[in-house]
Amino acid sequence: MKKLSNYHRPNFLVSILLFGLLVVSFSCQGPGSKRVIKLGHGLDTKHPVHEAMLYMAKRLEEKSDGKLTMKVYPNAQLGNERELVELLQIGSLGMTKVSSAVMESFAPKIQVLSQPYLFRDNGHRERVLNGEIGKRLLNEGTQFWLKGLCFYDAGSRSFYTKDKPVESPEDLVGKKIRVMESNTAINMVNSFGGSPTPVSWGELYTALQQGIVDGAENNPPSVISSRHYEICKFYSLDEHTAVPDMLIVSTKVWDRLSEEEQNWLQEAADESAKFQYKIWAEAEEESMRQLEAEGVTITRPDKEPFRKAVEPMYEQIKQSQPEMYEIIEKIRNHE
Repeated sequence: MKKLSNYHRPNFLVSILLFGLLVVSFSCQGPGSKRVIKLGHGLDTKHPVHEAMLYMAKRLEEKSDGKLTMKVYPNAQLGNERELVELLQIGSLGMTKVSSAVMESFAPKIQVLSQPYLFRDNGHRERVLNGEIGKRLLNEGTQFWLKGLCFYDAGSRSFYTKDKPVESPEDLVGKKIRVMESNTAINMVNSFGGSPTPVSWGELYTALQQGIVDGAENNPPSVISSRHYEICKFYSLDEHTAVPDMLIVSTKVWDRLSEEEQNWLQEAADESAKFQYKIWAEAEEESMRQLEAEGVTITRPDKEPFRKAVEPMYEQIKQSQPEMYEIIEKIRNHE
């Protein structure tokens, strides 16, 4: 079974090199004038998460009367997801968006959110993330200089492939499936019989083209924005996970804010999350229409064989990580 090395401590060589290319994450423009927080992420400008970040920047400026503002850098201008998180850790970048699947390498308890078939439905997931469990998980990374502000909806992840649809776990046997840098995602694809292959998001289109991987798994808006549908003509809605995105801020930046500034930023983030949930739902519906228009074959396989295939993952957590399993049980029992 493939395992990922933990990298919750920053890769200082990479971070220092990138630091030399960046303006500082938190800058002042004249004495007593506005301060700017820099936010970098890897998504394109049409993505609902980017739109939510622009909304947050607008609300932050309004709340602070221009005293605290935000500059958003999309399209991995400042580095890939892992590099951006490391930049937060040394304080050379203020904020970023990160999948909670990637955050599990920095704050292990967050991996509960990557477990397959954890949530009953979208409403259940939203209530959990916006409640006490969600607040607890947002703060899991603070000891590694990463504070969560809110969750963004990233929908449900399903498999998309080049040669044939995934109608059952058996269809994944021998297939190289791109996964995020997440031990949980790796274990899940192994449970289905596939060959999990971590590839960075920015390199995935080429990896699919060249046959380095046979398929991947993600939500509909990401399949559209990445144009992976040009290569993968089968999308199988097994909806195995619903891994949320996290908006995180460097504690080195957060701690330099006054209490009033922290409140402005937190309120703007919370409002952006509500805005993002709304536009995400709209983006999912539109993405499904676009996929059909592009000739992608969309199937809805029976989920029960997939659920059964991952039961050993939960049993392993119960035996080896009882504290983690306790959180899973609280999530499952959450009304």
